[in-house]
Amino acid sequence: MIKRHLFSIAFAEEFGRQMRFIAGPRQVGKTTLVRDFLKNLGLDHLYFNWDMRQTRDLFIKDTYFFESNLYDSRKEGKLPWAAMDEIHKMPKWKNILKDYFDKFENTARFIITGSARLDWFRKSGDALTGRYFLFRLFPLCLSEASGRSLPQVLPGESAGDFLERQLDRTGYEQATLEQLLEYSGFPEPFTKNSPRFFRRWQTDMVDQIIREDVRDLTRIIDLENIAVMIRHLPRRVGSPLSLNSIREDMDVSYTAVKNALRAMQLTYVVFMVAPYSRNIARSLKKEPKCYFFDWTRCEDAGGRFENYVAGELKAMTALWKDGGTADFDLVYVRTKDGKETDFLVLKDGEPWCLFEAKLKDGPPASHHYRHAEALGEIPFVQIVREPKVVKKSGLAVYRISASRFF
Repeated sequence: MIKRHLFSIAFAEEFGRQMRFIAGPRQVGKTTLVRDFLKNLGLDHLYFNWDMRQTRDLFIKDTYFFESNLYDSRKEGKLPWAAMDEIHKMPKWKNILKDYFDKFENTARFIITGSARLDWFRKSGDALTGRYFLFRLFPLCLSEASGRSLPQVLPGESAGDFLERQLDRTGYEQATLEQLLEYSGFPEPFTKNSPRFFRRWQTDMVDQIIREDVRDLTRIIDLENIAVMIRHLPRRVGSPLSLNSIREDMDVSYTAVKNALRAMQLTYVVFMVAPYSRNIARSLKKEPKCYFFDWTRCEDAGGRFENYVAGELKAMTALWKDGGTADFDLVYVRTKDGKETDFLVLKDGEPWCLFEAKLKDGPPASHHYRHAEALGEIPFVQIVREPKVVKKSGLAVYRISASRFF
């Protein structure tokens, strides 16, 4: 059993009375995470899957069908946890949850799991405001897959101090890294470690996303545009995304491309990394870059590794943010002359650390130094696929293997 970092974050007592919303890509392990948590507490009977007719029928007969189970599960000094899986598929589900929270606020704690809709609805404001915290579960990162602890930023710690602690992590998890690059960070294909299973799983995943998630969340009629985009976009990973260029290649309208891309974001197929412009001379305010949560969709080795690094940084910064360390965000830097640094991590809106992904080790290009200086002399880290690399030059330039850093 692979222990997820979110396990010790999402259910922490310090987050108090709020419902825990856990969102993320399909088949990333949300239900497994919650059921393991309840099982450890002896509360398996307080898991309710709203996809099942049995749960819906119980609700129709009695809105508070689980109430007696809550009171029977109370222990001195501790409130029981109840999980409502896929409840967002119910009509007026937000009103149901608001009612549950208000009635049982001092009786139980609630965990709500689902995919895109949990993350999507909150952005427009809702009656549930103040009643929940959102946590995100992404594909396995290397530290989870290899049984390591989460690389954690300590309160008030600088990027330089964090990186120095990372250099102290010994050992290279190269075999696990290669397995992630081959089979993705989705738990089932990763643990199966089978090419035949993986190919079938990946094909079926696209069908499920289009048939269920996209259909439920959007009004897109031509769902085949989503499938075409999923096949088309991997070639553009790592480059600023031009919707007009995609429109020409696909021979569809600009609106169709825009809607398809939006649907892929809502359903956690892809995520965007926006450009950063402040404090960079001759900065280029242009399109975001697009990355897949399933980085194996990139056949090119360089593109796949960059996408993998993007996924690791996305998961790491999300865990730090969801855990309350600080407000972290992931962007990239590109100037008008085409000089780019793959990733910039922002902490509370300010530049914190630059990252570049490379297959092979070598001296960093000079423009990375210029970017680091312009952004406030922040550290620069070149992460390489090549094993057994750990080097430091100057005060804040690092070259390190992904199998050691992550």
